[in-house]
Amino acid sequence: MRTFRSLLFILLALVATVACKQKPEEGPKEKMAQEDLPIKVEGEEVRYATDSTEMRGYIAYDKNLDGKRPGVIVVHEWWGHNDYVRQRADMLAELGYTAIAVDMYGDGKQADHPDDAGKFAMSVMSNLPAAKARFNAAMELLKQHKTVNAEHLAAIGYCFGGSVVLTMANTGADLDAVAAFHSGVQLPVPPNEDLKAKVLVCNGADDSFIDPASVTAFKAAMDSINASYEYISYPGVKHSFTSKEADANGKKFGLPLEYDKVADEKSWQELKDLLAETFLK
Repeated sequence: MRTFRSLLFILLALVATVACKQKPEEGPKEKMAQEDLPIKVEGEEVRYATDSTEMRGYIAYDKNLDGKRPGVIVVHEWWGHNDYVRQRADMLAELGYTAIAVDMYGDGKQADHPDDAGKFAMSVMSNLPAAKARFNAAMELLKQHKTVNAEHLAAIGYCFGGSVVLTMANTGADLDAVAAFHSGVQLPVPPNEDLKAKVLVCNGADDSFIDPASVTAFKAAMDSINASYEYISYPGVKHSFTSKEADANGKKFGLPLEYDKVADEKSWQELKDLLAETFLK
């Protein structure tokens, strides 16, 4: 009887020991399952203002991602704050950033014709103090967002928006990186020692809106200050190559616009690499 009781005691002790060893192994598995949540992009309509202008924007972020993350400002084409710029904000949110699609014209104003778009864009680029005020108002709103690490900021822009983010960077804006797509580089503020950001420019080699002489001057200015930059020119690619609306707009208004899927995807990868290099080291 004593032998049986001794064996039973030993057996129970072994079972208890094995059970205790298994518990710590289950914890990380359960935690991993909890952390491995699907991407869930949350979009927020926002309003912000300068002393003279009220603007409508859109903030996108992954609701299931914990902690603060870098913020990215997205500036629209000359058409104004539309669905396209919001889609780009959503795409950045899917990558783990918080993005604000800004409104540089005020009150969410959009252009239906290139003549109006040109006038709207010129009204901003010819009034640098107003442009800075609108850009900075959006940047401050982004900094204050609950998901944003205000020390890590970037800005990207398309067409008119590309010129805006390059100009803001040249004025010394507190940005770690900027990227411009199918963007002019003849800017109201040329590259100078105030530039802090890494710079990426992705343009089409056959973009008739971009003067080759301006590209040469831009590169020379960037080289003169030892700027950290990359200028990529895609052979055979025309203006507005990242927008799927380009072909329809080009046909409608008789403009040399054309979507290019390969250049679009390549330039987006270049952006992803820039942001990862800047923020994920």
